[in-house]
Order: sequence, then structure tokens, then C-alpha cells
Amino acid sequence: MKDFFKSIRFKIILGLLAFLTGVMLFAVLKGGYAVSGKSVINTVTQPFRNLSNSISVKVENYLDKLTNATEYYNENQRLKDEIGLLKKQMSDYEQIKSELSEMKQFVGIKEKNPDYEYTEPAKITGYIANDPFKSFTINIGSDSGVEPYCPVVTSQGLIGITVDVSANSSTVRTLLSPDLSVAIVCPESLNSAIMEGYINSDGETMAHLIHLPRDTKFMVGDTLVTKGTGGLFPSGYPVGTIKELIPSENSLSYTAVVEPAVDFSKLSSVVVIKDFSGKEKHNED
Repeated sequence: MKDFFKSIRFKIILGLLAFLTGVMLFAVLKGGYAVSGKSVINTVTQPFRNLSNSISVKVENYLDKLTNATEYYNENQRLKDEIGLLKKQMSDYEQIKSELSEMKQFVGIKEKNPDYEYTEPAKITGYIANDPFKSFTINIGSDSGVEPYCPVVTSQGLIGITVDVSANSSTVRTLLSPDLSVAIVCPESLNSAIMEGYINSDGETMAHLIHLPRDTKFMVGDTLVTKGTGGLFPSGYPVGTIKELIPSENSLSYTAVVEPAVDFSKLSSVVVIKDFSGKEKHNED
């Protein structure tokens, strides 16, 4: 406040006020008007009163901020906490909604395949380091009835199989791995083949059908499901769609690039099929 009264701005204001006062007094005396002392004082002091009111309001606001700073801070923190809680509740709601939708689809699959025995939904707890084929771990194991080589699925399609199982966790090898071969069939044409994972020339992990003859009947857009031979996977479970047919250099064979039925980059939970018709044969082998 002291700095303001010492400032050039204040001195200019005083100068202007003195000039205006002189002009008004000169006009009154020169024109012969009868002006009361009270009117002259009010006219002269009006700018000072306006300035005083403005300064008073600013000082009151400043003092209010100083006096209630702690209260404002606490209120701000409370509102932040409430917003954080609401965001978490919304996230939990969306997750529960997604899981319920997933379970409804599993119920439909279960009705069509009463021989399937599912685990409860399992959370993905992490991905295997330095594995380009997106192997991951889940939070259920032998205590939930999971064994090695159990199919791992979502309601959209096949993901892979369990390979390492402990009491409360399992490692899942995906369809993108070249170490996992899946017998598939196109339900419409009944053409069958073997699907494996691989890494293409661009370093991307893919899945493809191998050893297709030159006169293959597979076509781009064909849907693929598990054939069910060998007892490793149940028959008829969605696998993916043929995205591209690539001839070999000598054109004597083809490779079919497969778009998996499931987007592996968006997985959050999966289900393990503990038992199904035909699995006993695989176990016996």
C-alpha cells in the first residue's frame, strides 16, 4: 500500500485531481454560479472516494484469501479426493460392466457346449519379459483346477494354452507363438490346415496357415475355428479370419496370414477351459 502512495501513478492522479478542481472552481467563479460548499467538497472528493472504495475492496479480497487460505486449500483437496474417487468408481463400473457382458457371452457358449467346464475369469498379472509372442501370466492355477495345456479363451475366441502352472498362477502361451500349432478348419468350405505364429519381416508377431498347396481352396475372408483333433483344443472354437494369401517365391505353395479373433493388445481377463469332450484322449496320449 505504501508503495502505491509513493508511486508515479499516484502522483499523476493527484495532479489530475488538482487540475480538475481548479477548472471546476474557475468555472463556478467565472460563471457566477452559486454553489454550496458541500457540493464543491463532494465534487472535489468524489474521485478520492471512488479510489478509496476500489482499494478497500481489493484489500478485503486479499485479506479474505490470507485469512481463509487453509480452508480453501482443504476444500480444494476434498474436491480433488472426491473427483478421484468418482473416477475410480467409474473405472470399476466399466470393468464390471465389461466382465458381465463377457460372462453373458460365455453363458451362450456354455449352452451350446454343455461339456465345457470353465474357471472363473482370470486377471492378467503381467507379460513375459523379452517374449515377442505376448506370453503372459494369470492369477489362477492348480488350486482352481488349471492344468498344463488347458485352452485359454475369451468369449471372442481362442487365446492359447497354459504351459507352466503353479498353485495360484499360470503362464499362457499365445497363438502368436511358433511353439504352438493349432489344427483349424473353415466351417463353410471344410478346408483344414495348421496354424502357427511367427515374426514377419517387419518384426511384427503374426499367425499364419502353413504348407497350403498351390490349388488351395482357402480364400481371404474365410473364418477359422479349431478342428478339435488331437484333444488339445475343443472343436469349433473361433480362431480368426484369413487376412491375406501370399504365394511362395516359386508359386508352388501359399501362406495365409490370419487375423486373430481376439485383439491381444486389449486383453485384461481370460477364462481357462478346464475340461471338454475329447480332452481325455489328449491326456491319455
